[in-house]
Amino acid sequence: MLTIAGLPLLMMPVVLCLLPIPAFADALVDNVNGITLDKDGRVIHFTGLLLTPDGKVSKLMKSGDKRPEKLDWRADMKGRVLLPGMIDAHGHVTELGFRALELDLSDTHSLAEAQAAIAAYAKANPERKWLLGGGWNQESWGLGRFPTAAELDMAVPDRPVWLSRADGHASWGNTAALTAAGVTVRSVSPPGGRIEKTGTRPSGVFVDAAQALVQKVVPAPLAKDRNAAFLKAQSILLGYGVTAVADMGTSLDDWMTYRRMGDVGALRVRIMSYGMGVDTAVQIGGTGPTPWLYNDRLRLNGVKLYADGALGSRGAWLKQPYADAPGQSGAGFMSDDVIRNLMSRAAMDNFQIAVHAIGDRANAQVLDAIDEMSDTYKGDRRWRIEHAQIVDPVDLPRLGKHGVIASMQPTHETSDRVMAEARLGPARLAGAYAWNSVLKNGGQLAFGSDFPVERPDPWAGWAAAFTRQGADGQPFGGWRPEERVTREQAWWAFTGGAAYAGFAEDKFGRLAPGQRADFIVVDRDPTLASPTELRATRVEETWVGGEKVWERK
Repeated sequence: MLTIAGLPLLMMPVVLCLLPIPAFADALVDNVNGITLDKDGRVIHFTGLLLTPDGKVSKLMKSGDKRPEKLDWRADMKGRVLLPGMIDAHGHVTELGFRALELDLSDTHSLAEAQAAIAAYAKANPERKWLLGGGWNQESWGLGRFPTAAELDMAVPDRPVWLSRADGHASWGNTAALTAAGVTVRSVSPPGGRIEKTGTRPSGVFVDAAQALVQKVVPAPLAKDRNAAFLKAQSILLGYGVTAVADMGTSLDDWMTYRRMGDVGALRVRIMSYGMGVDTAVQIGGTGPTPWLYNDRLRLNGVKLYADGALGSRGAWLKQPYADAPGQSGAGFMSDDVIRNLMSRAAMDNFQIAVHAIGDRANAQVLDAIDEMSDTYKGDRRWRIEHAQIVDPVDLPRLGKHGVIASMQPTHETSDRVMAEARLGPARLAGAYAWNSVLKNGGQLAFGSDFPVERPDPWAGWAAAFTRQGADGQPFGGWRPEERVTREQAWWAFTGGAAYAGFAEDKFGRLAPGQRADFIVVDRDPTLASPTELRATRVEETWVGGEKVWERK
C-alpha cells in the first residue's frame, strides 16, 4: 500500500481536512476607518476588509488582527472612512438618465426662468423635432396654478414640446404638441386621469392617465438612446455612493437595456427590478421572479402597481377633499376588485407586490387588499407600499399586522411640507410622512429618493430623516419632529432595510462575511457629522463586488 509520512494514501484527504488551514485571503482593503451596521442595526467599527475571489467579504479586521501574508492584491486606504454602499429603495433608472440627457427644469424657481431655459434649450438643439424633458414644479415656482400651453408657446412656438412634472404624474405640452396628438376641446379625460382646462379648452397640462393622450405620439427612444441613458444614470448613482437600487416600474425596453449592459459587462450598479404591471412582469419572468443575474447585479423581483397619483398634482386619492381645492379628492386608479385581482394574479406566481399609494384613501385601499390576501397567500410576501405619504392614523397599526414595508423618501417631506400643509390643512397631518409611526406600529422602513423626482442623494435623505429639516435648517426643530427616526435607523433604511425590502439581505446591504463587497470611501464619518456636514459628504470611491467602479476625478 502506498503511504506518505507513514499514513495510507487513501486516508490523506481525511487527514488534510483535519489539519489547521493557514491564514490566507485573496485581497485586503486595509488601513480604513470602517463603519457598518450589523443585522440588528448596531454600529460596527473595523480597520480592514478581507475579500474572496468572487467579490464577497470574508472577514472584518480589527486593529490587532494579524493580516494575511499571501494576498493577490492589497489596497491601502490611508485611514479614510469606508462604509457599505448605499441603497435607494425606490427610483427610476432610465428616467434618471434621460432627465440628465434632456431638458432638466428641476433647478428653475419661476415660470419665467423655466421659459428662458426652454428657449435656450430649443436654440441649442435645432435638430430635435420634439423637445422633451421634465422636472418642473409649479409649487416651487410660486405660481399657485398649473402653467399653460400658451406660456410654453412663448418659449417655443414652432415645435412640439412635452415636459413631465417633477413627480412624473403630470405633463405640460405646447400648442404644437397638443395639435400633433389631436387634442381638442372635445377631448375627454380618461379614467384615472384629468385634462386641465381653461374654460372648456385643454390648458396644456395632463394629469396621470391623461398624459397618454399626448405621449402616444411622442417619438420613442432608440435602443442606443436607452443605452446612453442607462450609462448616464449609472454614473450619477455611483457618484452618490449608491450601489443598488429598486427600479420601480421597469418596462420591457428597460429590462432589455439592463440585459444588454450585463451581457457586455457594463452593468455595475445592482438593480432590484419591479415590472410595470403584471403583464410586463410575466413577459420578463414567465412564471415568477427571475434568478439573480450577472453576479447578483440584476433580478426581477416583482410587480409595480399604482393606486393613485401625486399630492402636488392633486391626483393623490384622499378620504376627504383637498383643503385648497374643496371640489377635488383625487382619484383611485383601480376599483377594489381590480386591484385585488391584479395583486392576486401576481402573488400566484410569487411576484413581490409593490403598490404606489400616496393619499390616505389609496393607502387604506392597499391595506384592505393586503388584509384580505394575506389569508390566502401565506409565507414571506413582504408587501410593499411605495411612498405611503399620507396615512390615516387609524390605519397606521395595520402596517405592522403583516409586516408591511413602507418604502418612503425622506427628501419628499422636506420638499413637500409647505405644499402638504396647503393640500391637507393642519388637522390632517398626523399621518403625513410618518416614519417613526411606521416603526412604532411594527411596519418596516426602506428609504429611497424616487429619483429623478428628487436627486438620488442618500446623504440629503439621511439628514432629513433624523432632523425633519431641509438643507436650509428649516423649520426650526423639524417639521412634525415626533416623526423623526434616529441616525442609525435612517442609515439602516438606506442600507440593510432597503436590501430587505428587495429580498436581498443575504447578498448585500451591510458589510459582513458572506455579503457582497459593495462599499464606498467618503471624506467624513457620517456617524459624527452634523446634519449640514452629512449633506455635504463627498464620495471619493465606489466599489461593487470588490471592484472599484467609480472614482472622483
